[in-house]
Amino acid sequence: MPLQLPLTAPQSARPRPTRSFASFRAISALMLREMATQYGRSPGGYLWALLEPLGVIVVMAAAFSLLVRTPPLGNNFILFYATGFMPFLLYMNVSNVIARCIDFSRPLLQYPAVTWVDAMLARLFLNTLTGVLVTFVLITTLLVVTDTRVLIELPPALIAMCLAALVGAGIGTMNCVLFGLFPVWSQIWGILTRPLVLASGVIFLFDGLPPVVQHILWYNPLIHITGLMRTGFYPTYRPDYVSIVYVAIIGVLLLFFGILLLGRYHRELLNNR
Repeated sequence: MPLQLPLTAPQSARPRPTRSFASFRAISALMLREMATQYGRSPGGYLWALLEPLGVIVVMAAAFSLLVRTPPLGNNFILFYATGFMPFLLYMNVSNVIARCIDFSRPLLQYPAVTWVDAMLARLFLNTLTGVLVTFVLITTLLVVTDTRVLIELPPALIAMCLAALVGAGIGTMNCVLFGLFPVWSQIWGILTRPLVLASGVIFLFDGLPPVVQHILWYNPLIHITGLMRTGFYPTYRPDYVSIVYVAIIGVLLLFFGILLLGRYHRELLNNR
């Protein structure tokens, strides 16, 4: 009797998708889910991601133009505040969404194919790309409409945005653990960070502050990020206080310890409701 070979390979012999490909699919699905949740349910969708920061910048420019005649740099209030506010907004958005990535993706994290790393990376990628895109569109529009004739240096601006996302990811991962283990920390953190926009150089220059205040605010990594961002739009502005290495170390250390804590406590965070 002739030997008959099976037409299909056994189940164990079939190729299975690698973990990296499975993570890519999970991250992509989570990004699409967040896009639909964050932007798809509101009128205008992605348009609000552009209109919201533009409205804040215009209001700030109009308010401070009544107090002083010229901005600390250049001659355009809107551009000055935009170069400080956009990296600050990117930091705030990234840190806030990552701090709540476990709660946001809790139903999907019950499936073995989706991990807390996928949930964190999905929110990091989506909000970073959105922040960079909105910043590019907004500032380009301002340059065309206001006719400021600014010579832009892209490398400092891109580095500043990447550092803002890095610090935001580090703060977000740490707060993701702390918010879950100690719910009261969410309220405490909200109180502590209310004056952050004032302490990050968004509406003023670090160089114009008294030395005592400079010594304190220098340890705020956001003050370095806003100063670096403005060097890409004001060629004559060269802040000596900016330290890219310091900001990168702070961001990497926060992210490292935040990931360690999430790896240790993510099961407890999933069970806490």
